[in-house]
Amino acid sequence: MMKYWKKLTSKQIKESVFAALDKNVDFENDLSIGIPASHLDSKVFFSQAPFLEDAPFMKTLVQNPNHIGCHTLGESEEFFQGTHDIEREAIKILAEDLLGGGADEQDGYIASGGTEANIQACWIYRNYFKKEKKAKHKEIAILCSEDTHYSIPKASNLLSISKFSVPVLENTREITTAAVANTIESAKNKGKKYFIVVANMATTMFGSVDNPQIYIDALKEADVEYKLHIDGAYGGFIYPVTSNNKALSFANPEVSSITIDAHKMLQAPYGTGVFLAKKGLIEYVLTKEAQYVSGMDLTLIGSRSGANAIAVWMILMTYGPYGWLEKMQTLIYRTDKFCCELDKKQIKYFREKDMNIVTIFSNQISNEKAKKYGLVPETHDGNNKWWKIVIMDHVDLNILMQFVNEI
Repeated sequence: MMKYWKKLTSKQIKESVFAALDKNVDFENDLSIGIPASHLDSKVFFSQAPFLEDAPFMKTLVQNPNHIGCHTLGESEEFFQGTHDIEREAIKILAEDLLGGGADEQDGYIASGGTEANIQACWIYRNYFKKEKKAKHKEIAILCSEDTHYSIPKASNLLSISKFSVPVLENTREITTAAVANTIESAKNKGKKYFIVVANMATTMFGSVDNPQIYIDALKEADVEYKLHIDGAYGGFIYPVTSNNKALSFANPEVSSITIDAHKMLQAPYGTGVFLAKKGLIEYVLTKEAQYVSGMDLTLIGSRSGANAIAVWMILMTYGPYGWLEKMQTLIYRTDKFCCELDKKQIKYFREKDMNIVTIFSNQISNEKAKKYGLVPETHDGNNKWWKIVIMDHVDLNILMQFVNEI
């Protein structure tokens, strides 16, 4: 039963967004001479364009609300309280209705993307281990699979934390109990005692989904401290509605935080991700020096556009939970049909059940065909083993069948 996620008419959405903007500061008419911000430059972006009265997202862009900070915790800037409220509602929809979290048990914010959200998680857990467990910096490590997104090596580099990658089985992209145990043992031999674990809810290249219990069991067997983060940057808006697997959601008490990307499956503007974490964690990255910000700042990015949060909320409310399920199931249907045709031609590929990514062995397709259809290689270094096909909203069955007929 959905508590917050519902379908609204376009009129209701417009009225809600405009009502929120009315609660925000009006740079043109209010006395607001202390804020280091303003509306978009009116010489370039005409704020009185008639079409804006029927375009709530564009209207929000022009009015330019700043969503600095985390609005699910403590105070927020009163100048933008209207659109902050909408972001809070979007976070509750995602954390509780989509990802199975308890009522008011999660914090979160609309980030710039999955990369930022993943780094945010690693930053939080590094600080948590150092403060609560008195861990030495050199004793903390990141544990993930070799298919994990490149944002995790970025986090390792930025935070100066060693990363240990678990090898996966080539044909199934699975982590195994033995591989995880061996990787943990190798890390322990190098003095690592505290682990930031990243499990994938659909990897970017393969759409493969990790079994987090394999990590959990191995870490407990090794008697080490850990925090579990789920990277659902790609799968977060599709896998929870197409699969019955709840192990990568807040319904699993072992999960501490989750990343999802709105600029992938949700088709929000680029630069729109989401970071979600259980209560009591995001405070470990509180920047006390941000004294001029009401509530100070608990995010990596700092100032961010409120329009991105409005976009997420508008898309969610336009579809509602059942409309969204239908949309995602349509993509799964197309993927199923596509895979059936590949099977008929005995084309070798990998596809995670309930996901809309199909990755084909490179020797099954010519480079010319891959280029013609815009397939993405696993690597550009000349040793590519896989070509990726993603069945997105614009990839209909006509295109897929045409592709199959040509290979």
